[in-house]
Amino acid sequence: MSTSTFNAEEADNFEDIEKQFAVKAVQQAETFWNLLSKVKGSKLRLTKYDDFIYEELIKEFPEFSDPKYVAVISEDDLKNHKSKEKWRNFVKIFEEKIKDYNFGTLLRSDCKTEYDQHGTIFVLRIQFYCIEICRNRYELNDWISEKK
Repeated sequence: MSTSTFNAEEADNFEDIEKQFAVKAVQQAETFWNLLSKVKGSKLRLTKYDDFIYEELIKEFPEFSDPKYVAVISEDDLKNHKSKEKWRNFVKIFEEKIKDYNFGTLLRSDCKTEYDQHGTIFVLRIQFYCIEICRNRYELNDWISEKK
């Protein structure tokens, strides 16, 4: 066995593994949507750490206290150079608390739309939790269950 370190830049692209991650992300999105279809988002807890996640998010990213900011998230809001660095440091808080905190997850960019090909962003699971916990607290997801 080699003692060399893993270099992601030189690793093979394992297409089957990527497909499995994509399938898992879609399944999670479907599960979340089905849950929101049955329960008002404002009554829903996504994790046992929702309060902690929300408090830490607002401390580090005060803009998330504004429902208008949370309603529509652009990919650039999360992935520009400055934001990436800030999020990279922020997510470390959750390493030991949130299972799979850094797994890829699908997020609706606009809380007023369903998941679709054009309005979905691939984010870290903790980013998904942060944004959707805010949307639920601000009652931005309640329309989904009321629609049914």
